[in-house]
Order: sequence, then C-alpha cells, then structure tokens
Amino acid sequence: MPQNDFNLNIIKEFRANGGQTSGPIKGAQLLLLTTTGAKSGKEGTTPLVYTKDGDNFVIIASMGGAPKNPAWYHNIKANPEVTLEVGTEKFQAKASEATGPERERLYAQQAAMMPAFNEYKEKTSRTIPVVVLSRA
Repeated sequence: MPQNDFNLNIIKEFRANGGQTSGPIKGAQLLLLTTTGAKSGKEGTTPLVYTKDGDNFVIIASMGGAPKNPAWYHNIKANPEVTLEVGTEKFQAKASEATGPERERLYAQQAAMMPAFNEYKEKTSRTIPVVVLSRA
C-alpha cells in the first residue's frame, strides 16, 4: 500500500508532535489508522479526520467524493482489527460499518463539523461508507 508524500509527511509530523499537524489540516481532529492490506497482507497507515460518537471514533470513506472507496476501506472489510493513533495514544480497535439511520446520523454529524463532506456526497453516486472504530 504505497503512501503519497503528503500523507507520509502528515504521519511523520503527527507522531513527532503528539497528534498535532500544521499546514492545510492544522487544527483538524486527526487520527492515524493502520490497517492490514486485503490483498498484500502488509500494514499501511492513513491519516484521517474523525468525529466521536460516545467512546467510539467515526471515520468516513469519502476519498474526496471519488467514484470508488479508498484502499483502507477494503482493508478493514477484509481485516477489521486495526491500530489507531489519537494524540499521543496508540491502541487496538475493531472496525464496523454503520448502516441505515445510524450511518445517516453519523455522516450528518461529521458533515456538520466539516462541511466538505456535504460536497463529497454530491460528487459521487456511491453511498459513502461510514466506519465506527471501537477500542478492542
């Protein structure tokens, strides 16, 4: 799962600064999601914005409104055991996909905080998956 330089720099900065980043995502609620590749079996880390729902973390497989789901989404479908890094904390979690009214509620919650998610929904014909991450 090759990483682009932008993501690699975010990951490096996140880890060096206790979860804080600068530049275009400064101040964003960011976590690092480490998944096991569905095909490769190799670990890969992706920085993602999130919201909280109780004790759970919620991430959205928007890929900026692209027509297909991001690689990390396929990985968690195949291997739902993931590692999360939030701030200075690192822990195991289990990923599950929200559906129906729960999906709608969680998507709306994130879009209210980050309006770009409303635009992503308009850009694509696919139903954008909403993933709930629960501490293992």
